[in-house]
Amino acid sequence: MAQVTAQMVKALRDKTDAGMMACKRALVESDGDMDQAVDVLRKAGVTKAAKKAGRSAKEGRVLVTVGDGVAALVEFLCETDFVAKTDDFREFGTALIERVATDYDGDGDISDTVAEQEKEALVQLIGKIGENMQIRRSARWQSDGSFGTYLHMGGKIGVLVDVSGEASDELLKDICMHIAAFNPQYVSQDEIPADVIAKEKEIAAAQVEGKPANIIDKIVIGKVNKWYSDVCLVKQPWIRDDKSCLAKAAPNVTVKRFLRWQIGEEL
Repeated sequence: MAQVTAQMVKALRDKTDAGMMACKRALVESDGDMDQAVDVLRKAGVTKAAKKAGRSAKEGRVLVTVGDGVAALVEFLCETDFVAKTDDFREFGTALIERVATDYDGDGDISDTVAEQEKEALVQLIGKIGENMQIRRSARWQSDGSFGTYLHMGGKIGVLVDVSGEASDELLKDICMHIAAFNPQYVSQDEIPADVIAKEKEIAAAQVEGKPANIIDKIVIGKVNKWYSDVCLVKQPWIRDDKSCLAKAAPNVTVKRFLRWQIGEEL
């Protein structure tokens, strides 16, 4: 049997755009014959799948799972909503989100790691279904607090929140629904970078240019505070009572972090 070298694998990959492991298997099966290896990949649908990788994938589902102090959120894309509803897509997604929670390490954004590790399996699925697919974003969190999750419109929007304090299941759901509906950018004003606040103050000052100097500062402060109530989760009008806010409705709960992902949104 011919020895399969790294150079041979690279050459086959450059020729077909197939994954490294798929190329290596094809070369082993073809005893090192490059043309036969291409045929092996074509029969497996892998080269066909690789060509589809350039096509736009803006449909799909956000997936979420929680268990044993670990939570995971994944954005799994395809080209059409029809494919997103197929058994093959859903079964792969269900297995994928469980793998992200249990087979991976770390706390935070692991998008690049998951995309690389799942590449071969995804190529096989693309070849089978016939549409481009992408594991666009993946996050894995570890916490000693409480997790809340919510999927809106069957997974078109997915929310994950990590809180500490006295949070019932009902409150966690309400927080997640609020995040899905109002799309806050920050938990609180303490999270907002100083340069972002400075820019907002600059904009507010420009809007009141020409007014008496002794009232400009008060107007700017008022405008920036109003902006805080637009972009900060704890200050936004609360989903259950728009005369209140989360900071007042649940003073014993601290939101440590949250994610709100919408299928195909601009990053």
